[in-house]
Amino acid sequence: MTTHVDLWFDPTCPWAWMTSRWMLEVEQVRDVAITFHPMSLFILNEGRDLDPGYRAHIDGTRVASFAAAAVQERYGHEVLRDFYTALGTRIHPGGEPVSVETVAHALADCDLDVGIAEAATGDEFDALARGYQKVAQDLVGPDVGTPIIRVGGMALFGPVISPAPKGEAAGELFDGFVKVTAYDGFFELKRSRDRGPIFD
Repeated sequence: MTTHVDLWFDPTCPWAWMTSRWMLEVEQVRDVAITFHPMSLFILNEGRDLDPGYRAHIDGTRVASFAAAAVQERYGHEVLRDFYTALGTRIHPGGEPVSVETVAHALADCDLDVGIAEAATGDEFDALARGYQKVAQDLVGPDVGTPIIRVGGMALFGPVISPAPKGEAAGELFDGFVKVTAYDGFFELKRSRDRGPIFD
């Protein structure tokens, strides 16, 4: 029986990227169907007292997350999935800046309306992005970032992984994640990270 998995991501987050690549690998070794959903670190961090450098970084993520919301609304989940891969490949392993130009190139890669990129800097997609963000926050609370994965009735932040496992190792990690999400009383496991994202 197919296991349906929902994954919420902000396109600019390298940890969400790692988790999403792991889940795509899981699809190859388990009977799993993934639905991707946009969320926004920009909206999540509104009104928070952040270090000025991190505030500038977060403010810069807006164009990408708002564009993802627009792609979801206009084209649907399957196209959003492809757009995320195109944009994430440019930003993360590709090292391109999060910018209107990079978003426009990713839209063009998928034969989508490149005008979405410039529009994402304004207010056109604001309510849309906030609606998607509310769905994500309602699942896990207001203090949790991206990625978020829902399996069955349980949604959790994470997992935060580096590098993303491949083949059967990816499937085994997913098997464990499913067991964790089956227990309603589970909330958190954590240790300090000793490496950054490994884009292999």
